[in-house]
Amino acid sequence: MVTGTIQNREAFLDQLASSLGRGRLSSGVKVPAWKHRPQDQVLNGATPDELIEVLKTQCLKIHTSLVMTDSKNLPETLNEVVTNYGGGPVVSWKDDRFSKWGLDSLMKNEWPSQKIEVYEWDHRNGEENIRQAEKANVGITISEMTLAESGTVVLFSDKDKGRTVSFLPATYIALIPKSTIVPRITQAALKLRELHHSGNQVASCINFITGPSNSADIELNLVVGVHGPVKATYIVIDDL
Repeated sequence: MVTGTIQNREAFLDQLASSLGRGRLSSGVKVPAWKHRPQDQVLNGATPDELIEVLKTQCLKIHTSLVMTDSKNLPETLNEVVTNYGGGPVVSWKDDRFSKWGLDSLMKNEWPSQKIEVYEWDHRNGEENIRQAEKANVGITISEMTLAESGTVVLFSDKDKGRTVSFLPATYIALIPKSTIVPRITQAALKLRELHHSGNQVASCINFITGPSNSADIELNLVVGVHGPVKATYIVIDDL
């Protein structure tokens, strides 16, 4: 990796501040104290089960299947969804939670329905990770936060959690712990801020994914599966 140097930083920042008609800011930006915050009232006080119902309704609108299960039945549920998608190859993140949820046998190529090729993202393999994601039929990741209002999963990229796992395979599965479901992006942003201020590392790349890929032309004709997975399934795991 080539390490660069910063040239004329202070002069550049001084000129930028001057163009804005003010002096350089020496402290953090103070968050405005708004008199009204309607965004906080949307689904305020909703229970986890009520948020599930909102998520179910939204999934119908975004062409996404939603399946409910628990950690005990997750291996069987995941196997069924992958099989219905036509089997492998499968590409997944490298994440300790797969073991916690009893998915080791599946991730080690021991699927009960058929022998399915499984590739686990490994940062040491470089471009091979992308090649495997390109040829995969199914990509599997875990949602860190899930927005009920929009049906959006939030993924934190990491060295062993490549973002291409969610958009290069033909189909996509997001594992969603029930405890991660929040009303909307308002709460997700607050959680990210809390992570930062508590000293936890926040991913440099955070992906907000709402169902399968889709695009609309100037006449608003929606086409699903234009530049990524043509189908998506959310598997909600009851961990409460």
